Amino acid sequence: MPTLHPHAQKIVTRARRRGAHFSAAANLLWIPQAAVIAHVLATFLIGGAVDPVGAGVAVFALGLMRALLNLAGQRALVRAADLEIGFLRRRIARQEAATLIPSRIGGAGALAALSTEKLELLRPFLLRYTPARHRVALVPVIILAIAAWYSWAVAVVLLIAGPLIPVFMALVGWAAQDASARQMEEVGSLTDILTDRLAALSDLRLIGAGAALGTGFADATEKLRARTMAVLRIAFLSSTVLELFAALGVAMVAVWVGFSLLGEITWGTWGTPITPFGGIFLLLLVPEFFQPLRDLAAAWHDKSAAEAVRAETETWDNDARENLTGSGSPARALPFTGLATEGLMLHRSGDRLKFPDLQVAPGESIALTGPSGAGKTTLLRLLAGLDRPTGGRLLLGDTQLAETTADQWRASIGWMPQMPRFLARSLRHNITFGPPLDPSLTDLAQLSPVQSSLPRGDPTQLGETGAGLSGGEARRVMLARALHHRPAVLLVDEPTADLDAVTARDIIAGLLGHVVHGGTLIAATHDPNLIRALSREIRLGE
Repeated sequence: MPTLHPHAQKIVTRARRRGAHFSAAANLLWIPQAAVIAHVLATFLIGGAVDPVGAGVAVFALGLMRALLNLAGQRALVRAADLEIGFLRRRIARQEAATLIPSRIGGAGALAALSTEKLELLRPFLLRYTPARHRVALVPVIILAIAAWYSWAVAVVLLIAGPLIPVFMALVGWAAQDASARQMEEVGSLTDILTDRLAALSDLRLIGAGAALGTGFADATEKLRARTMAVLRIAFLSSTVLELFAALGVAMVAVWVGFSLLGEITWGTWGTPITPFGGIFLLLLVPEFFQPLRDLAAAWHDKSAAEAVRAETETWDNDARENLTGSGSPARALPFTGLATEGLMLHRSGDRLKFPDLQVAPGESIALTGPSGAGKTTLLRLLAGLDRPTGGRLLLGDTQLAETTADQWRASIGWMPQMPRFLARSLRHNITFGPPLDPSLTDLAQLSPVQSSLPRGDPTQLGETGAGLSGGEARRVMLARALHHRPAVLLVDEPTADLDAVTARDIIAGLLGHVVHGGTLIAATHDPNLIRALSREIRLGE
């Protein structure tokens, strides 16, 4: 399990202990409450005088104290759970944002499932299992001591019935943990399938694969249903075992107390008969002896689910992945005085790519060309600091691209990927991430037709796949995003691929507009029109 920051760990541990202590103290307050109630009932039985007001005030005050202690304990436990789950979510988000290679636990869907619904399964464990385990270690022991004071027979019954519950819970828990782990795997797989199918939904409909898609998704959901039902069967089995032993224990004590008070049983005490107060007091305490065990058994499934989530989180945390150069944090843009590469190469998945040495001066426009697989996109990613070279170096003026300069360099560039990527936010947010659009940017990227085609203009919400935009409009939005912060260097990957002639011409005009305003352009492309429009061509793969 990923460890918390020492200061955060101290806060979480303190809050968790405080919550567990408050919860146990609230349970222990039932003992004086039961004593008051037993005194009132016993006095009625023997015909004595009772002060109902005083007894009522005592019971109410003790009940109010229990409620306040439970409230304080739950607040402390909720705070500890929020801190721990929030830390893990931020850790996953930061780590994945700074990682070059996806995690072994799955794709984007599996990671989303882990950081959202799966991590939430830790909350019931932290809120219920942790305090229940603390109560089991304290409350039954004290009640057992009180029971033994009045009757060794009742203490023997509790000693026999009590430990059997955790023993059977442990046996059931081993099966529950395995079933929960299999269920977690199915949740991640189903989320991955759903994410992939939604991303390609329009293409799947075009090729008529809707029926096969529905069948495959139905099979995946059926597997998840079967895994979930297996977990529920184990949960119901555990609760049945628990209730059986608890009911037997309470029934045996009730029978002994009843016959002892009637005088039919004369054994089981320490030489003196059980009094009405002692008998009623024991009957009120025995259910509370089993209650912490009940709570622990009810939370046992939460423990199994949490352990499955923790195992998956440990797999993610122990996954050795190469991180992005730099910290990924915001930085001041680095002044661009030119870039150069020397012996740049990359080895990955058995492939070895070696790139020609480059010299790029400010204001140049360069076309990276070559056959598919020659490494055009890879070279752009290396120039952007998104991949780490396994050999050679990249010079920014006289400074080498390294951990200390990567964030500043990335703040100096604009990136236009081959596949448009969107957030499920407004058009404006997808370009500027909040601020209003600059009119000159609108003209440069020729966004006016895009804005006029949307029902609400800039505030129109877009889907994660750019729903509502055509392919050419999506490219214009990507160009506007890349140019938004006026980068010194613009890196674009196949900006005119699969576009009609008019839209491609508009995109080329926007790219050249960046160069006219003093910017530097490096484009990976197959488009002969774009190649002719740029000042220099560098061919890869020869």
